[in-house]
Amino acid sequence: MGRSIRTDLVMEAHELLKENEFRQGPSGMREPPGVDVEHDGNDNIKVTRVKVTSPAGEASIGKPMGNYVTLEIPGLKENDQVLYEQTCRALASELIRVLDLDEKTVILVVGLGNWNVTPDSLGPKVVSGLMVTRHLLEYVPEQVDKGVRPVCAIAPGVLGITGIEAGEIVRGIIDRVKPNIVLAVDALASRKTERVNTTIQIADTGISPGSGVGNKRMELSKKTLGVPVIAIGVPTVVDAATMASDTIDLVIDSLIKESREDAHFYNILKNIDREQKYHLIREALWPYVGDLIVTPKEIDDTVDRISKVIANGLNIALHQGITLNDVNRYVQ
Repeated sequence: MGRSIRTDLVMEAHELLKENEFRQGPSGMREPPGVDVEHDGNDNIKVTRVKVTSPAGEASIGKPMGNYVTLEIPGLKENDQVLYEQTCRALASELIRVLDLDEKTVILVVGLGNWNVTPDSLGPKVVSGLMVTRHLLEYVPEQVDKGVRPVCAIAPGVLGITGIEAGEIVRGIIDRVKPNIVLAVDALASRKTERVNTTIQIADTGISPGSGVGNKRMELSKKTLGVPVIAIGVPTVVDAATMASDTIDLVIDSLIKESREDAHFYNILKNIDREQKYHLIREALWPYVGDLIVTPKEIDDTVDRISKVIANGLNIALHQGITLNDVNRYVQ
């Protein structure tokens, strides 16, 4: 039935699978085979860890086998310094769980995206906030604190600006620099408006830039680059059909509460398959707005704030003993 609902988030793919195939039964809501889910955290920072463990799980959820960690931080859009620091540390903690680093591990951070388009500028902005240390360890090692690992970074731009696939640029750098691991940071797409700019996903399976908005580019993964690739992303956009679908759901919920006489009819509408409803809305909108992607009006400030969270989460995770107070000594 055409393209599925647009999302880069594995937890949303898992939710869709549960909604469509694994309904409530006598024994409760089942997990699909080959997919393990673990919940952690608190009301401020909710953590969901999804592990796809078999080809059956890969086929059912539509994502490669591997580990996916999602941090949901509803207050991330607000200018809350305490929550900002908590999020940096929580992200670092989850990254440390995923990464396998020793003192000599060379890390390449790739900031994917277009720095001229605010919702797509997350990757380049993260790169600008990183502690890049590979050159220091090579040329002035005596001035570098113990526990600082060799980190280098690149923001390769997009095909429309450079004429070169980002994946081709990264592959060339890997051939020269020979990092042990690549960390790719990119803006994502979500199927739920409330997750835009409030969610961070970590995946150890690599990334296909632009896939969530129907503009899939060369995959960055161990298969294509020859080294492990950890992807870090934040949904900064949602497409118009998804937003319209969410709005209709909210209206129907309100009508069900207010109208007992027509509740049965509204419940029928509510129970229409979500993907089928999405495609009906998308077809209705297409003649008027085309393939419209939407982002919040405060996206400039929000992307700046989130990019600092991710950069400092990376700084803490990649360098032993580094704290938020230490970062300013290195980041220019």
